Amino acid sequence: MNTLFINWNPNPEIFTIGNFGLRWYGFLFAMGFFSAYSILYYVFKREKVALSKLDWLTFYIFLAVLIGARLGHVFFYEWDYYRANLGEIPMVWKGGLASHGAAIAIIIALIIYVKQFKVNVWWLFDRMALAIPVTAAFVRLGNLMNSEIYGLPTSMSWGFVFRADPAAGLLPRHPTQLYEAIAYLLIALVLIILYRKNLGINKPGLFVGIFLSSLFAARFLIEFFKEVQVDFEHGMSLDMGQWLSVPFFLLGVGFILFSLRNKHPVTDKKL
Repeated sequence: MNTLFINWNPNPEIFTIGNFGLRWYGFLFAMGFFSAYSILYYVFKREKVALSKLDWLTFYIFLAVLIGARLGHVFFYEWDYYRANLGEIPMVWKGGLASHGAAIAIIIALIIYVKQFKVNVWWLFDRMALAIPVTAAFVRLGNLMNSEIYGLPTSMSWGFVFRADPAAGLLPRHPTQLYEAIAYLLIALVLIILYRKNLGINKPGLFVGIFLSSLFAARFLIEFFKEVQVDFEHGMSLDMGQWLSVPFFLLGVGFILFSLRNKHPVTDKKL
């Protein structure tokens, strides 16, 4: 086996003062939201949309991600455990979060937001597609700092030995957290370039379609290199993350087809 691997054993806490500790995961999660907010701030300013609507949008999305990601993990991955320990469901610091649950909750939150603030649903979905991949990338970097959601053993020179987790067995493994973070940042970069160059900016559903289809295609493929997360996935031809990625991928393809066939551009943010 190649010995040019990377020993990975970071302290998950940046610092501790008394009983308070700031963890890398929380810091990177916050940085993801700040980055997404900054992108949307630029969009709202560029298109002369009231910034008060952005503040409310940020609040809606924050709640959706927190609640949706937690419930997604509870119901998709460990319902057998949590139905016997209902009091632990709100303990987001104990247990896991699931990005597919966050995706579902974000869609619901955006629909509610659209109804309340009378914003065109396609305009909003397409602009959100610019920001969400950046947040997702930061979350995966947080997983890396926690030495969690790592990949299968590998002989590649960039394999990480996750020394903080005894279950990793001191074997070089695919840093699937980095794979996902890089993929998500590339998706965001492509969409932002298209937006800045006004390419497809008035084709309703195009950006969100590209976002969903490319992000969940990347997620589906990277799952082949990822270690099984929960016991029931052993022996499955496709793991839970892949099965949950399929409908989002198909939804994205559907949005792209709708966008290309639609001859009525979105030029007004209002309904």
